[in-house]
Amino acid sequence: MNFTKYIFILFLIPSFISKAQNNIIKIDASLNFEKKEIQIQQEILYFNKTNRILDTLYFHNWANGYKDRRTPLSKRLIEDYDKNLYFAKEEKRGYSVIKSVSNNYSATQWSTVKNAPDIFSVVLNKPLQPNDSTLLAFTYIVKIPDAAFTRYGRNKTTYNLRFWYITPAVYDNQWQLMSNLNMDDLYMDTADYDIRFTIPEGVHLNTDLSLTKNDHPPNSTYHLTGKNRIDIELNINVLNDFLHFKTNAVEVITNLNGTDLNRQLKQDIVSREVGFIEEYLGAYPQDKLLVNKISYDKNPIYGLNQLPKILNPFSGAFEWDIKMFKVLTRKYLENTILVNRRNDAWILDGIQTYLMIKYVEKYYPDVKAMGKISKIWGIRSYQLAKLNFNEKYAFVNLFAMRKNYDQALTTRADSLSTFNRKIVNKYKAGIGLVYLDAYLNDSIVFKSIKQFYTESKGKKTNSRLFKEIITSKTSKDLGWFFGDYLNSKKKIDYTIKKVVKTDDSIKIIIKNKRNFTVPIALYGIKDKKVQFKQWLTDIDSTKTITIPKGDFTRLSLNYENNYPEINLNNNWKNLNPSILNRPILFRFLKDIDNPYYNQLFYNLEYDYNFYDGLLLGAVLSNKTVFKKQWNYKFVPTYGLKGKQLTGSFSLFYQYLPDETPIYRFTSGISGSLFHYAPNLSYKSLTPYIGIEFKRKSLRDVGGKSIFARYVLIDRETEPNAPSLESDNYRVFNLRYGYSKPDIIRDLRYFLDLQFGENFSKFSVDFRYRKLTDKNRQFDFRTFFGTFLYNNTTSTYFNFALDRPTDYLFDYDFLGRSEESGFFSQQIIIAEGGFKSIFENPTANRWMFTTNGSFSIWRWIEVYADAGFYKNRNINPIFRYDSGIRFNFIHNFLEIYFPLQSSLGFEPSLPNYSTKIRFVLTISPNKIINLVRRGFF
Repeated sequence: MNFTKYIFILFLIPSFISKAQNNIIKIDASLNFEKKEIQIQQEILYFNKTNRILDTLYFHNWANGYKDRRTPLSKRLIEDYDKNLYFAKEEKRGYSVIKSVSNNYSATQWSTVKNAPDIFSVVLNKPLQPNDSTLLAFTYIVKIPDAAFTRYGRNKTTYNLRFWYITPAVYDNQWQLMSNLNMDDLYMDTADYDIRFTIPEGVHLNTDLSLTKNDHPPNSTYHLTGKNRIDIELNINVLNDFLHFKTNAVEVITNLNGTDLNRQLKQDIVSREVGFIEEYLGAYPQDKLLVNKISYDKNPIYGLNQLPKILNPFSGAFEWDIKMFKVLTRKYLENTILVNRRNDAWILDGIQTYLMIKYVEKYYPDVKAMGKISKIWGIRSYQLAKLNFNEKYAFVNLFAMRKNYDQALTTRADSLSTFNRKIVNKYKAGIGLVYLDAYLNDSIVFKSIKQFYTESKGKKTNSRLFKEIITSKTSKDLGWFFGDYLNSKKKIDYTIKKVVKTDDSIKIIIKNKRNFTVPIALYGIKDKKVQFKQWLTDIDSTKTITIPKGDFTRLSLNYENNYPEINLNNNWKNLNPSILNRPILFRFLKDIDNPYYNQLFYNLEYDYNFYDGLLLGAVLSNKTVFKKQWNYKFVPTYGLKGKQLTGSFSLFYQYLPDETPIYRFTSGISGSLFHYAPNLSYKSLTPYIGIEFKRKSLRDVGGKSIFARYVLIDRETEPNAPSLESDNYRVFNLRYGYSKPDIIRDLRYFLDLQFGENFSKFSVDFRYRKLTDKNRQFDFRTFFGTFLYNNTTSTYFNFALDRPTDYLFDYDFLGRSEESGFFSQQIIIAEGGFKSIFENPTANRWMFTTNGSFSIWRWIEVYADAGFYKNRNINPIFRYDSGIRFNFIHNFLEIYFPLQSSLGFEPSLPNYSTKIRFVLTISPNKIINLVRRGFF
């Protein structure tokens, strides 16, 4: 044992033991800029704060989460549709190579946890008694990953280091082990740090630890120390962009820039922010606080402020203030409150959002969610433009509830969808505290948050402490909040069922439309001003209350939107007699729900097909920004080429049950009138019903569904043309679909059963797509279809080898009846899925085909198809084709160049250009679904 180790044990330990037995972490690190590595020697004096004898300790080594494509981090990024780490080259990855591990200066056994290379265990040479300590030493090398994966890491001139060193896992009833999932939520205990970090001379190091610097060319060594610290984050850069703002309480060090504000204004803003946070929480326990802009970039304020500067509707001061306040509040909380944010995320999320709401309420009460856009003529009258900035929290939460995307606040953070983890659950937690604040009054929430912060500072804690604090300050029952509000996704929905006026009072019948009983607020309104307010409790079904008459003309529930309610439209009753409780209001485009009016929206519509040409028209619907249970849409259009009226309509009902395996029931009827050939129209009418099943979790993609419809088609024919079975027909269609469109493995299959007047058919469509380890794409599809009976006399209802007749009018063919020309070359991969064009390519008995493709460079692939098909009284026919596929955007933009097929070598055949096929999808809904994958 050398002299320095004696000093470490004999002099440092006694002073720390008397101060709550913090773990002591000593690190000697040296950064090699050329190799992008940190050589580390680390010692941890670990104190057993449990009441158990420990023979094994666990450690987090998150730097090793970047080592290959099999780590939890890589798999997590794949779930988020980010394949950068999965396919990264070796030089861009990061890792941690442990050279040696010792316990009390003797070598010891250590091993990586199965399926978690960023967690390892160390077997102690001697069991560790409660309140005793043991010394562990590690020698290891950390290769810094490229910053493209999680933003932390390296780029050309900067190293942003977070979770870069080995940390002891927390023991809280059991070992709290967690892999790096790009959530920045490592549960760490407080420790006292002594770090010596050597970097090239002239390079800057930013930290919120106490710092001294010693230059010894060509390097500089920084001596960093800190007590009661949790997460040691460092920034090392060639061109230093960090600014220091000294306030009365703490020095804030940040590189969150982005707006052209002068230094003094930023100083004033930061001082105000720190003062506000101190007022609501209490003093920050350290004298410095590092705020890296990466923390904001990974969890920004979502909204119009993310537009480019030239389009940003907010002032520079407001934008920088609100950004800085959000990230400053988060770091303030995370650096002082030791809570397992993976299991118990809602408490910090709620406090942060609550503070943001209160900050804007105090300093920016008139700022709208749409900023300056809300003042533009033609926009300012919209309900959306009238939303205050703070109302966006309830707005986004309502969106999630209406879509059934929401998840319980107590759901593990790693089981939340990205949308919920980053936005919705934070908002719901915050407005939940606002709800409590409005209901309890007397600053109870304010006092409870402050006490929670004070009692939790620097200690392991959880949300149960907050519950104990706030329930001790009121006699009101809060079981609904700490029960269903936190632990379920039950929805609040109350309505004023009936109002009866007497000479001096008003009887009001209030109905609870859901199975969630909460306190609600009743208002009397006149000229949009509150004249009367009363909180009501314990309404679990229907309740009649009586209030005195007052100077108000309307009654409303939840007028101030203090609690998240799924339907605000049924909260109003007009006390003055009228035909409609809410009159009709016509609006252009869309808006959010307006509690004063029933809204009818109109919009311009355009579309295109070869026969109608450019279609121009209007859309009339009741669809607001959020889908309702009942939706209708009428779309009259006029074709500039066909010079005839066309259009479509739909009536749609949806029901989203909460606690069943079913995500959504749908039913409705739709119809359309367009042209399928020059001067020949078709009319369709389709009643339908569908069931969509829930995913195992919202982090899963795809789903399962059952869909039944009855399709009625009436096709116009040429004058004096003989009557055909394809002119007018009816088909009952039952369909089951399964899809799991993972970014690496995409699996889908469909079972389809059809009954027509003269036929019945069954088919299976199976599709599989995989990205290989070398980022090459392999596509495989197989189709089998057979007629159960077939008494048809034409090929119209047959299975098609290359281009289905689409007699149900399902596909987006631009020129569905074309047999030559550009539009005839459009292909939709269905039925046989072939790309080459053969004579007599249909089957009235059965068809079995396979389609495959493999990428050879980026979006260039080779493809091949093969299959058999059979017609009556004819032996099965075999066909194949192959060629080159340009797969620019899968299923959206593809081009096929046939080469070898049953026809021969196709480039040598006449008119080769007419044999080239293409896939083109222009449906806005499909494009939106493509973009949003991995977020919801």
